Amino acid sequence: MTLLCFAHEIDEAKGKSIYVGEHKLFAVKRDDQVFVYRNTCPHLGVELNWQEDMFMDMEGVLIQCATHGALFLPESGQCVSGPCHGQYLQAVATEMQGDGVFLTEPLN
Repeated sequence: MTLLCFAHEIDEAKGKSIYVGEHKLFAVKRDDQVFVYRNTCPHLGVELNWQEDMFMDMEGVLIQCATHGALFLPESGQCVSGPCHGQYLQAVATEMQGDGVFLTEPLN
C-alpha cells in the first residue's frame, strides 16, 4: 500500500492536493472520515482547485470546481449543482491506518 497523506494534514475547510507519479488526486475530510478523488472535473476534465489545497467552497462544506462552479458532496463526489449535475468525481480506493491514508488499489 502507498501512503498518500496523513489525516491531520487535511484542512476540513479546504482539502489537500496529493500527487502520485503523474496522477493528481485530492483528499477532503468530513467528521474524521477522509475521501480521496482524482483531481478531474467530470464536466470538462479540468483540475478542480484554483490554487494548491483549495478544493472547498467558501463555506467549507462542498467541493467546488474553480472553472465553472460545480458543487460536489464530499462524502460521495456526486455533483449537486452545475453543468455536470448528477455525475460523480472519480473516487480512489483508500484505507485509514491510524492517521495514515493509504492507497489500496493501483491507479490506472
